[in-house]
Amino acid sequence: MKTPAQRSYTSLRLVLGDQLNLQHSWYGTVDEKVLYVIAELRQETGYVKHHTQKLCAFFAAMKEFANALSVRGHEVLHLDLDDTATFDSLDDLIKNLCQRFDVTEFSYQQPDEYRLSEQLRQLQLPAMTAKCCVDTEHFLLPFDEIAEHFKPGKATRMEAFYRNMRRRLQILMDGNEPAGGRWNFDSENRNKLSKAAISELPAPLLFCNDVTEILNRLDRHKVERIGATRSSLPWPINRIQALELLQFFISHCLPNFGTYQDAMTAESPSDWSLYHSRLSFALNAKILHPREVVDHCIDVFEKSEAINLAQIEGFVRQIIGWREFIRGIYWRNMPDYQALNSLEAENALPDYFWTGNTNMRCMEKSIKNSLDYSYAHHIQRLMITGNFCLLTGIAPDEVDAWYLGIYIDALQWVELPNTRGMALHADGGIVGSKPYAAGGNYIKKMSDYCSSCHYDVKRKTGDGACPFNSLYWHFMARHQDRFRGNHRMRMLYGSWARMGEESQRAILEQAEGYLKDLNSL
Repeated sequence: MKTPAQRSYTSLRLVLGDQLNLQHSWYGTVDEKVLYVIAELRQETGYVKHHTQKLCAFFAAMKEFANALSVRGHEVLHLDLDDTATFDSLDDLIKNLCQRFDVTEFSYQQPDEYRLSEQLRQLQLPAMTAKCCVDTEHFLLPFDEIAEHFKPGKATRMEAFYRNMRRRLQILMDGNEPAGGRWNFDSENRNKLSKAAISELPAPLLFCNDVTEILNRLDRHKVERIGATRSSLPWPINRIQALELLQFFISHCLPNFGTYQDAMTAESPSDWSLYHSRLSFALNAKILHPREVVDHCIDVFEKSEAINLAQIEGFVRQIIGWREFIRGIYWRNMPDYQALNSLEAENALPDYFWTGNTNMRCMEKSIKNSLDYSYAHHIQRLMITGNFCLLTGIAPDEVDAWYLGIYIDALQWVELPNTRGMALHADGGIVGSKPYAAGGNYIKKMSDYCSSCHYDVKRKTGDGACPFNSLYWHFMARHQDRFRGNHRMRMLYGSWARMGEESQRAILEQAEGYLKDLNSL
């Protein structure tokens, strides 16, 4: 703990662990009467069981940020778990510090998670201390404008939102029209990796951040956690490292990002990273600003023949489209959104989600990547583990807790709509117009997982038949009253009808056998 230079301050400003934005206007002026507080808290380690690397990354980044503020001349109080152990909650800590330093104003930036927003909104301070909330100055759609684009409980489609953001920000635009005459190159972003392409995958840029002290602290305070422990953390924890990773992505990955962003492989040491930026932690902790990331990428695109429009558009869509869209869905629908379960799913999460020990090769790779690195790319999350949970009717609360805990970039604002909405369709269609369900053929089309799997992707029934095949049709059959009127799903229900009763019965029985004992798969 750094001891403040003085015993009284006019203002106390709280900086949360995902608000590490050195470019915020707060830091434009040095004021010796303003104290910045950055604190590790037990309440933040225990609301779900987090991955060890996630906890280490946030705590290490918070310390780096505190040091950066101090170097700039700001008054900073950085508290670790040892320092805050006597406080039951963030509320108790803030009240104590306000009294201890005789502050007359407590300020905080708008939290991105509903639970923290409500906690700070309801915080009761000493009588002589005022409370002020300011914008984080991070997102491209200001918090106060979310209500103009989203309606609670109503479907909002990402494509329309994305086009509005492109026009608003004048990104990849020719006047009021999209560059190249197309808004979206998604149809060109679905290539499978060939053997030659796999051999050319870039080794990921990894860092060597010593987090031994943090690990000892987590042990000392008996913080329960999951995943592989690494005393040398490979993730960026400050702006220098985050900018280095951004440059690495632009130079080595962006030229092929769009083409292979949905691909998966088990045949390379880089199978977990591929051409993905892995900037999501740095972005979600606000070490990097989304506009600077997009601008850097577009600047290189405009000067380089190595990056074509399909590659850059695919990446821009993720940052200014999907990321901002998901945040809008979250804030316009909370707190009701976190309880939605439109498909009435109630099965338990299988044990192998905590070990990766399953005969399903695609699940094994996706889960073990997650456990090893606190990371899996978006198709592994959506179309492997998420798809499996959708087809098998896993309870959304269990799925949310797993995704929120295991991924280094997971904060509820981004996790909840992606999981409960996009992956599980538990929101009844607020995020997506149809469930993102798929059988084994999709996995075979986008990966090489099936070639080394215990199960046969070509079979729907019988010993060794791919579970995804029968589970897919079982899901469609049990929810046909809900989905068969969806124009995007009429063709598949036509295919189901043409199979005939005998084939349908065999497929359903196969799936029911799997559903009775998911842990055996």
